[in-house]
Amino acid sequence: MEGYLIFFLFALLAIGLMVLGYFQAEKRKKELAAWAGQNGFTFDPGKDRSLDERYADFSCLRSGSDRYAYNLLRGRRDPFPALGFDYHYETYSTDSKGHQETHHHYFSAMVIETGWPLRPLFIRPEGFFDKLTELLGFDDIDFESTEFSRSFYVKSPDKKWAYDVLHQKTMEFLLNAPRFTLEFSGNAVIAYRSSTFATADFPAALEVIEGILNRFPEYLLREMKGVEP
Repeated sequence: MEGYLIFFLFALLAIGLMVLGYFQAEKRKKELAAWAGQNGFTFDPGKDRSLDERYADFSCLRSGSDRYAYNLLRGRRDPFPALGFDYHYETYSTDSKGHQETHHHYFSAMVIETGWPLRPLFIRPEGFFDKLTELLGFDDIDFESTEFSRSFYVKSPDKKWAYDVLHQKTMEFLLNAPRFTLEFSGNAVIAYRSSTFATADFPAALEVIEGILNRFPEYLLREMKGVEP
């Protein structure tokens, strides 16, 4: 009898968590739809499985399997198209008894398409393990600003490009801005975290990307656009 009671309590807890998850998901959809309507965006709660191909060079969109975006926010931040979304992917592990376990991962992101030929650049807040790897000789790009170098991990196959983009004013901006992981590739920039955004994080991510783009030096813009000085 005691075993049945324990099973019943676990089943009741599982149902309760499912119901709670459903209502939280519906509340999130309403909040995102309201934000979209107030800011000239459209909202689509459906799934889009094409982003891992559309933005194939963004590492965050290539992890695991069963990848899809949902809760899509589409609009413009003049003059650029912008796309916000929640994202799902799965990874798998095997327990000690040989049973496969599925792990679901969720995060959010915002993308701005510039139309410019951007070069690869990866920026994220520096963590404890980054400092350990530095001691082992696996260093990232260092900058004149010691505070920025301590605060951010930066990688690019083109150091000059990294220095061009992350000049003094841009470093000061990022030091005072909300923290996101940023990737540049193709003609787009993505800002994301390893967890799901609050609604207010979507405009914050937009502002961080725009803050970097708006601080691109004139000579760099001319170079990208193929315009002679």
